[in-house]
Amino acid sequence: MDLTTSRLILRPWRDADLGAFARLNDDPAVMEFLPRRLSRDESDATAARIRAAIETRGWGFWAVEVKGAGPAAEAFIGFVGLSVPSFEAHFTPCVEIGWRLAKEHWGCGYASEAAAASLRLAFDQLRLQQIVAFTVPLNRRSMRVMERIGMSRDVAGDFEHPKLPPGHPLRSHVLYRVSRTEWLNRKA
Repeated sequence: MDLTTSRLILRPWRDADLGAFARLNDDPAVMEFLPRRLSRDESDATAARIRAAIETRGWGFWAVEVKGAGPAAEAFIGFVGLSVPSFEAHFTPCVEIGWRLAKEHWGCGYASEAAAASLRLAFDQLRLQQIVAFTVPLNRRSMRVMERIGMSRDVAGDFEHPKLPPGHPLRSHVLYRVSRTEWLNRKA
């Protein structure tokens, strides 16, 4: 299943995406608020897990390309979409929305545009009742995207990420939410 916006295509992954994805996952700026950069093997394994989730569920973190940007290998700019977190927290099980785009595509509104398309799918077609998003408190860029797409901070929901050890500088996370009702009311 492909999702399209005025400027973007959210689509299943292709083998041609893997090199660009590996470069993105090795970029210190892109990975600043994630535990560490990924090797090529780790990046390929991450892409394989993402692809498997899409094949299983019919949705997931889609590969994103800019319309008319040339061959697919050049058009790939990262991923945006929906996922089921693989950890336990007070708000799981749930579906999260997330994104990771190459730095040269930051500030173009692509994350917000693709995330809004993902929310439309989540609420209008999948009829999910709630979507969450989370990041570290210092990641203001992602928090602004969350707010732009209609999510609200759940201060009481902030949490310590269970996959990071106590004392890790990225362990504290902020939680954002948007319900289907809020989304539908916003569209009206």
